Amino acid sequence: MNASNPFTNDLSKETSPYLLQHAHNPVNWMPWSEHIFTMAAAQQKPILLSIGYAACHWCHVMERESFEDESVAAIMNTHFINVKVDREERPDIDHIYMDALQAMTGSGGWPLNIFLLPNGQPFFGGTYFPPTSIPNRASWVEVLKGVYTAFEKNKEKLIQQADQLTNHLLQSNSQLSLEEVSMDFETIATPEEVALISTRILHTADTAWGGFGAAPKFPQTGSIQMLLRNYKLNANESSMVHAIRSLDKMIQGGIYDQLGGGFARYSTDAQWQAPHFEKMLYDNALLIGVISEAYQITQKNTYAFTINQTIDFLKRELCNNQGAFYASLDADSEGVEGKFYTWTYEEIKNLIDPEIFDSFCAYYQIEKEGNWEHTNILWTQDALENGLSTEFLKAKKVLFEYRALRIRPAMDNKIILSWNNLMVIALCKAYAALGNQEYKQMAITTMQWIEDNLYNKSENHFYHTSTNGIKKSFAFLEDYATLIQAYIHLQEITGDLHYLIKAKTWTNYVLAQFMDEEGSFFYFTPVYQKDIILRKKETYDGAQPSANAMMCMNLFYLGYAFDQSNWKLQSEQMIKQMRKKLLQYPNSFSYWAMCFYMMSGGLTELVAVGPTIENARNAVLNKFSPQKILLFTLEESPHLSMTLGKKSVDNQYFICKDKTCLPSFSDLSSILALI
Repeated sequence: MNASNPFTNDLSKETSPYLLQHAHNPVNWMPWSEHIFTMAAAQQKPILLSIGYAACHWCHVMERESFEDESVAAIMNTHFINVKVDREERPDIDHIYMDALQAMTGSGGWPLNIFLLPNGQPFFGGTYFPPTSIPNRASWVEVLKGVYTAFEKNKEKLIQQADQLTNHLLQSNSQLSLEEVSMDFETIATPEEVALISTRILHTADTAWGGFGAAPKFPQTGSIQMLLRNYKLNANESSMVHAIRSLDKMIQGGIYDQLGGGFARYSTDAQWQAPHFEKMLYDNALLIGVISEAYQITQKNTYAFTINQTIDFLKRELCNNQGAFYASLDADSEGVEGKFYTWTYEEIKNLIDPEIFDSFCAYYQIEKEGNWEHTNILWTQDALENGLSTEFLKAKKVLFEYRALRIRPAMDNKIILSWNNLMVIALCKAYAALGNQEYKQMAITTMQWIEDNLYNKSENHFYHTSTNGIKKSFAFLEDYATLIQAYIHLQEITGDLHYLIKAKTWTNYVLAQFMDEEGSFFYFTPVYQKDIILRKKETYDGAQPSANAMMCMNLFYLGYAFDQSNWKLQSEQMIKQMRKKLLQYPNSFSYWAMCFYMMSGGLTELVAVGPTIENARNAVLNKFSPQKILLFTLEESPHLSMTLGKKSVDNQYFICKDKTCLPSFSDLSSILALI
């Protein structure tokens, strides 16, 4: 740094929209690289690592208040090596340091601001810090001064703290291997234990407003899916009632965009009225999936409408027009949270038909003074079907077209492999439920884009992200786990066995590159990635399913499909080691619970081979049957032994379980009754 150049911000060379948001801060921001450790050691400065993402509201607030302030930046530039990371681009880094923060403080969130020794070990951190101190929270400048003073005067103590914290992170990795698994289970899982899991999920149920717990409320799609499975397995009405209540209340709420479709990330209140307005691809993909399952059970028109409208939103606002989907939309526009989505009373009065104005306002809770921060969020407590009346749909179209003229929230145009895989799965589930051929073709097209644009053929690996054609980061476990599952779903809806063979190929890759030393769980990062202080094993089901849980399900399914008994045994071993946690805390391990559910009865294989089974496949897909393997395909395959000897020009269907097949059925209704 010299007098003519007061700061050297390196982020302008990056592609991440989040990093580019900070490219003009007067802070000497650097992107993550191994060079930051060399520089910190040479200059004997701590590293300030600040992690966020493009749609993060409080990240924007802290930037405006502190990172754009030249006097604050001067302190940061003088005393720290300042590093910015997009958590969506490098989730591995975020996982390590978020775990460290939670170990230090008991909580986490974004922006994540954490201080590291020159070797990358964390010693202090927090989330949002205000520009001036408030009760129980120091100002950002106070934090900076406290940290650099401690680094200069008490470095040995900080090194000791950092060593203890790093050892804690390493121990949390190894703890998985120490879980008690010596019990000799005759059965890995039972229907009674599935019922117990669902009962414990319902202990946290909000029976008035749906969902789980108090505000802020997240969709928790995995818990809802588990309730649907308990209903399927045990005919438990209370599970079904709360699953439907939760979906209905979300669809009625402001968390769902009543005009254009699509769900926001979470609600700030218990009633789902006031969302945190950012919209993420993964949330919408997961919600499409669970609503599709609910539609298979209930055939409710509002679920079909919501699926269609949400996919329309994703096509319209997050699709790159080649089949892939961008990451997210910001919560803010024009510097104000929710401004794009909210309405004044007068705006609505001036736009819609006066004859329905009063009833429209009553239905959508619109008030003269506003129903949220002096403005109005459209939401309802009335029957969902009432919002689908012809008059209301016309009025909403008028408002939607008027809203389209406003300044839009910023879009994060990263294309993330795992999130696009989740979208493929969602489209497959939507096609299965609704039979809309467009969704089937969209799923195929998205996967083709992934293979054409995110696969490195010469080095045989995938990339995690692509932004404006520039690819970043080796793919992580979540990328491969979701990819394998997307291939499984694509085979089921198309009958193309090549997808299943690809699922097997990439499962072998994961076993080779991500497996831990004990041969049970998987690291988040591949063995060849070297720029992090440790390799994490993630098992917690958060906003997205745990990649280990997804691999557990993949191994179990593919173990059946390819008769790979070692894969089935590994998945069962994983469940045994997670058993105690998922039984005690199923809301936190809901995807693991779904693996447990699959194991409670094993998988039933439905097989038909021949040129006339397309319509039959659609009839089976329309049923909610999550304990099946569906192989309705045109040709036998030597790679899949269960297809051999089952080719027939007549409609013959086989039900197989535990390597034994029943006599063939020629009547599709018989097989549908049995599943």
